[in-house]
Amino acid sequence: MSDVPIITFVLNDPPYESARSTTALRLIELALKRGFHVNVFAYEGAVSLGFSRQSPHANAVHGRDAKEEDHPNPKDWIGALLDTAALQGTFLDWVNCGLCADERGVGEAIPGLRRGSPADLLKFAEASISTLVIPTR
Repeated sequence: MSDVPIITFVLNDPPYESARSTTALRLIELALKRGFHVNVFAYEGAVSLGFSRQSPHANAVHGRDAKEEDHPNPKDWIGALLDTAALQGTFLDWVNCGLCADERGVGEAIPGLRRGSPADLLKFAEASISTLVIPTR
């Protein structure tokens, strides 16, 4: 077993609805860059963060096409986090609650994310030095 500490994040919010999801992704990035292994358990709306069919969009109000708008998608940020983990020699184990994904029709996640259950959250918490839950209101 590795001596590298593991931190677990539990996410609940869907993308684009609040700053909590963005803050969580920033905290995950910081943990990876500081050499921690990171587990993420996404449930409820957070299973949409890694949905593979997200796409950039135009902004007609500002008169910009999709390229000019350069609207970020959380799936791309998560992909970059997976790359960061690989570059750092750490891991990012991201599990989407399968029941939550099925309820929302977002079972198609980007490569590197996996489907799981609340049992994965228990395993994550047991293996971690700390578990940070970022719930909705």
